[in-house]
Amino acid sequence: MHGALGAAAAGIDALKAQDRASFFHPFTAIRDQQAVGPIVMDRAHGCTVTDIDGRTYLDGAAGLWCVNVGYGREEISAAIAAQSQQLPFFHSFNGISNAPSIALSERLLRLAPAGMKRVFYGSSGSDANDTAVKMLWSYNICRGKPEKRKIISRSYAYHGVSVASGSLSGVPMVHQHFGLPLNFARHVSKPDLYRDAPARQCTSELAYSTILAREIEDMILAEGPDTVAGFIAEPVMGTGGVLPPPEGYFQAIREVLERYDVRLVADEVITGFGRLGTWFGSDLYDMQPDLILAAKGLTSGYLPLSAVLVGDKIWSVFEAAAADGRVFAHGFTYSGHPTCTAAAMANLDILEREGLVERVAEIAPTFARMFPDTLAGLDLVGDIRSAGLMMGVELVADQANKTAFAPTIKAAGRVALAARRRGILVRALPNSDTIALSPPFIVSEAELATLANSLRDAIADVAVELRAEGCL
Repeated sequence: MHGALGAAAAGIDALKAQDRASFFHPFTAIRDQQAVGPIVMDRAHGCTVTDIDGRTYLDGAAGLWCVNVGYGREEISAAIAAQSQQLPFFHSFNGISNAPSIALSERLLRLAPAGMKRVFYGSSGSDANDTAVKMLWSYNICRGKPEKRKIISRSYAYHGVSVASGSLSGVPMVHQHFGLPLNFARHVSKPDLYRDAPARQCTSELAYSTILAREIEDMILAEGPDTVAGFIAEPVMGTGGVLPPPEGYFQAIREVLERYDVRLVADEVITGFGRLGTWFGSDLYDMQPDLILAAKGLTSGYLPLSAVLVGDKIWSVFEAAAADGRVFAHGFTYSGHPTCTAAAMANLDILEREGLVERVAEIAPTFARMFPDTLAGLDLVGDIRSAGLMMGVELVADQANKTAFAPTIKAAGRVALAARRRGILVRALPNSDTIALSPPFIVSEAELATLANSLRDAIADVAVELRAEGCL
């Protein structure tokens, strides 16, 4: 028996050594990965993930904001298997199609906010953002306005990491060492009711929204309205700190954009398909976008798939311009991949049949109340904000003065590691010392309580460490 256990342990050690020798991990410190090695995930079910060493974790982050229906859904796996046996792949270039992609397109237009006319597919949120950039450029070229190319994003927004989408992202670590952003991208202030609004001495959320909209207008005028193509925003900023918009934010911005013929792009890669308790955050905040970008929750992460939903203003221009036979020369090998779109159909079946979008709306008040109640009294907690099943817990060195930790402290990263030791998975967001929570939609109230209690203990553990180091 001991020999079998020893052999198993040796096999696990060898696997981890192979990882260090061959796997280049995304968003990972190379030094740390080489020194510590990986956590090798082995299996998952419901809201839990188990690693190859047998440790089970309650996943408070739904992977990367994406496993909305939970792990181990046999219906999705069966749809993948069946489609891969019938038609595992064929491209969608030159007017070639497949039944799952046709069915999914019709379904997405039915679920989406009013005014969406067509669906364009890719494989990731990054490529959806890239596609949106090229669509805005092509749209304006078709209208005889080729200089209208600049796109305004927000500081600390995350829209992806490819060259174009990484330029739209406002996260410094996505720019450094890559020579980004490219010159078409511009950035304005993020909406931050905890820090920025009080610093501007705003008397109300509506007043704050007016100030932020005016900042966008000032940028459009400074750049020249004939050079600005679009403004892109997540309904709720995710990686930037889980920042819900202030009251009236998108209404005030939309008035500015319409005034200067600037199109609105809603990045719903995180918020699409129920994360906020509505099918799309665009509906919740009355955004009325011209393009909607989706990924993550479209398949609950079971297979890679993204979608760009194209609104009438843009589609009608493309359609008119195509009268001369021109080709929209953009797309990917895996655009409209039949096995991925079949997975999406099965995922949407679950969301609709089990009423999971409605469940998010029902459980959101409990989620929003439980964590502030549980974390009350912890000196490191500066702010807790949430929308639907998204939450940010911002950590501070001093509550009264909202004093941020020095970047070298990495307080949120420490808490995420302490939480993992206690059997829960949460995300440490870059640049804001914020812990993000985004559990699967099937999470129970008992599991939420476990997340809250374990997070409290993890924050308390880190507070002890920081005091011992003289950092508090």
